[in-house]
Amino acid sequence: MVDLRERVEEDRGLLKRIQLHIPGFAGYRRKEDLRTADNMLRIQVANQLKEVRGQLEDARSTLTSNYQLKALEPMGAVIFKCESLEGQIRHAEQGYSGLVADIKVLEPQLNNLYMFDATILDAVDALGKEASGLQADAGGDVAKVMTHVQALQKGLSTLESNFKQRMNVITGTAVERPGTSGSTTTSSSARTSTPSSSGTGRRSRTSTGRTGTRSARSTPP
Repeated sequence: MVDLRERVEEDRGLLKRIQLHIPGFAGYRRKEDLRTADNMLRIQVANQLKEVRGQLEDARSTLTSNYQLKALEPMGAVIFKCESLEGQIRHAEQGYSGLVADIKVLEPQLNNLYMFDATILDAVDALGKEASGLQADAGGDVAKVMTHVQALQKGLSTLESNFKQRMNVITGTAVERPGTSGSTTTSSSARTSTPSSSGTGRRSRTSTGRTGTRSARSTPP
């Protein structure tokens, strides 16, 4: 079992890492902070993706001017993906705003949520650097251009995957809801996810809140 002090220190480290990207980010420890913190993160990421898209549009113009026809089609797909993901992230709250008010992130999931946030912010920074490299190389060797395009495709896919898993943590996994007798109840099918650097996350499944156990069944003598 992870020592509580180690978990708290890890949470603080991740929170400071997030705050380097988003000054004023308070985290999720209080239920009333969840919507505010989530909104701050989504707006930051969406705005950065908008900037990346502007860089890509500029690079595409350079490719067109230099007749780099081989790169134009995959470049168009990358721009479309970037614009689509920007919209998903910016407007995601419309799909779960009603749930957020009733959700409290449990301690075991808090660290995972911070990990997703930090990973997503680092990823969008990396996309910006890759787009800058593409801008610089757009008028030159087509092989370099295609290397940038492929890296952007992979980076956008990984970012989308991690964002969707993060949304699952917020809206439907490991949440604590008011009970019917003054106590609280935990969802009976709680799942935790961790961010992925390759587009796929690891997910574990646990069950809580059940009084009947399968272990009580014994094999007849």
